[in-house]
Amino acid sequence: MTLGKRALILIFPVVLAGYLLAAVSVHVTQSRSIRALEHAKLSQRLEHAAAVFQNEIGRSKGFLNALLNSNSLRQYISETDRNYRANALGVRLQESVKSLSDDPMGYVSLAILTSDLQSEYYFENSWDPFAEIDEAQLNLSRRLIREEKLADWTYLSDAGQKARIVYSYFLDPVTFTRPLPSKKSGALLIQVAIQPDRFLDMQETLKQEYGADVVLQPWPLAVTDDLSASVHLGPSLYATLTVSSDHFDQLMAQQKLLLALGAVAMSLFSIWLIIVLIRRFITDPIATLDANVMAVMVGAHDEIRNMAEKGEIGRLTENIRELHRQSEQSLKLVQRSSWTDTLTGISNRGHFNAVAAGIVREAIVSGEKCSLLFIDIDNFKFVNDKHGHEIGDELLKTLATRIAMNVEAITERRGQKPAILARLSGDEFAVLVRSRPGDGTVREVSAAILALFEDGFEVSGKSYPVTASIGAAICPDDATNLAELISNADAAMYQAKTSGKNRSSRFSRALHDKRTRLRQIQDELRSLDPDEQFHLVYMPIVNTDGRVTGCEALLRWYSPVLGNVTPDEFVPIAESSGLFTKIDWWVINQAMSDCRQLKALFGPDTILAINISSAELHSKAIADYFSDCLNRHGLQPQSIEIELTETFAVKFSDQLRRNIDELRQKGFRLSIDDFGAGYTSVQQIIEYTADTIKLDRALVSNLTASQSLPVLRALIALCHAKDVAVVGEGVDTPEKLSMLTAAGCDLFQGYLISKPLPLEDLGIWALTRTARYGNEKDDRKNQQAIA
Repeated sequence: MTLGKRALILIFPVVLAGYLLAAVSVHVTQSRSIRALEHAKLSQRLEHAAAVFQNEIGRSKGFLNALLNSNSLRQYISETDRNYRANALGVRLQESVKSLSDDPMGYVSLAILTSDLQSEYYFENSWDPFAEIDEAQLNLSRRLIREEKLADWTYLSDAGQKARIVYSYFLDPVTFTRPLPSKKSGALLIQVAIQPDRFLDMQETLKQEYGADVVLQPWPLAVTDDLSASVHLGPSLYATLTVSSDHFDQLMAQQKLLLALGAVAMSLFSIWLIIVLIRRFITDPIATLDANVMAVMVGAHDEIRNMAEKGEIGRLTENIRELHRQSEQSLKLVQRSSWTDTLTGISNRGHFNAVAAGIVREAIVSGEKCSLLFIDIDNFKFVNDKHGHEIGDELLKTLATRIAMNVEAITERRGQKPAILARLSGDEFAVLVRSRPGDGTVREVSAAILALFEDGFEVSGKSYPVTASIGAAICPDDATNLAELISNADAAMYQAKTSGKNRSSRFSRALHDKRTRLRQIQDELRSLDPDEQFHLVYMPIVNTDGRVTGCEALLRWYSPVLGNVTPDEFVPIAESSGLFTKIDWWVINQAMSDCRQLKALFGPDTILAINISSAELHSKAIADYFSDCLNRHGLQPQSIEIELTETFAVKFSDQLRRNIDELRQKGFRLSIDDFGAGYTSVQQIIEYTADTIKLDRALVSNLTASQSLPVLRALIALCHAKDVAVVGEGVDTPEKLSMLTAAGCDLFQGYLISKPLPLEDLGIWALTRTARYGNEKDDRKNQQAIA
């Protein structure tokens, strides 16, 4: 039997069964999806009806409240002359009832009943001028008089009567307020009834669409397999709609037909296409190839040509076996070459991982140790870019050769097993040394590699300015598997790189703890709720008279996982990982929400200073967000001073300039924080306008410690020449305060005045300070009086 016939017999029933099964699966899946969709649609429609119903309830309550607050109802109840009340005041009250409805034809009624159900007044906006309160509403009134409730609403929908929402309220006719429960017998029962036209229309629409009535009942819908839904309208009132199964069956009938026809058509087409493709690309070529390959293999022909042979399956099996043996030999050659780095000729990452993983496992089992040196070439990209990739490749090849020679010489001299050298990627190399603990091998290998770069690295008679950073990790002291060993050595390498390059660094537990904490901080920042873990403290700013003119908002973070996390820890992580927008916006909103309390403590002219990150200044939305918060909390922009760190001027982009100009146009104050920390120049002071300059605490300490009063005066005078106020930060001693005052500083901030305090403690500080300064002021007055 040929392959074509075999394929037809085997594939046809499988394909047909597969399409039928797929059609059934699609039908079942779509049936569930359509049922779920219809159920969701039904629930949504009922929820909409419930919302309309609640709106009608609110409308009835609003009508009643409007009447209770109107003079017409008050005059009607207070009037003792029954004729005047019935004629003149009754007409006025009737007009008030009509005016409450937007629809002049809409049904609304007002009933005033005594505790013994005597009707003091009844009016309904209908075509019946002689309408009276019906029995259903009277029964409702009886029930309400018996109960303890003083206000309630009820939906009346008895057969043969208008469906309406009745809002009832007991009113003391003397005080015109809600009576005490004990005084209920002398109160009037005020009832406003409206007809929920929109709800009734929606009820009718649902009935026409689904062919079923919306049932109002005092209990929710029981869980069934039917297409149904129930929604809560009020106390002991639920709207329920159960759709007949015929409605859903009609939706699915057309789908069943289309799926059945599609399954049959696709089966026939797929079978035909598969047979054509198998014959074209498999059976015919296999038969021809089998004959030709066999002829060549047995030496009957020098080249492949067509030969008629029988039993192609058997012969193809033998040919495949031969090809497999040849493939195995080829695979070994490919594998051997795949373990070698094509550029340098040493092991590549794949071979290194395979060999090094075995060495690590052996070291752990035997109790021995091995050390991994992770080598990164500093400034290699510079050489590649400046001198070309050919020079860069030659540098890597020369480096690999020299490292191999040095490492091999050291291990042979020490009588140790050969080290494993590999190029992991780009300009990164790894050396795995199997040495005894404390024998100095790792130190000697690191020194030998670093010595290659002492005067630049020489290639073909020319020196190139590259160096090496080496990180070392020891197994099992620092790691118990290869992946962890490489990771820790890589971390140690970065430690060496940040320490000045062309040096080595050993992985330590402190480095591990630092990496772990940085990772934990980043993870916590991603998932935390600022309202739960962040809080603000405020640091007062005073003038030369000691009066508080402003407060700076400072962010504090207490994490249930990490404890207290300082801004020096989490701010750089948040900025580098793009998480600071969430923090900045929370600080802005929270600080503005506290601003009114600050003004209550220190006066209406108190200025709130808010720090924002330099990265956030480049956001297009920052100015709009400041304005939104300002409007939300009812503040003036002159009360808010936005503190920009002096680093903002280093990369002064067009977007940044537009943002700052927009903030100033909106009326916000701007200040440059940490002035003198190392970036701001005199030209930048002249170019970038600000309302305030805040002298960095380090600058203040240096100038006051060296008694550089002339320098300090000149600096402050330069700021004053630009009409900029100067704030001295870090004022923690009387000497600093005196020197800053003598130099002409306008404002002061520091621990001598107050440390950052929560809003509650700041209030206590303000009261204490007010009392102390009041006593000092009285003492000065007394001394002046004595003089």
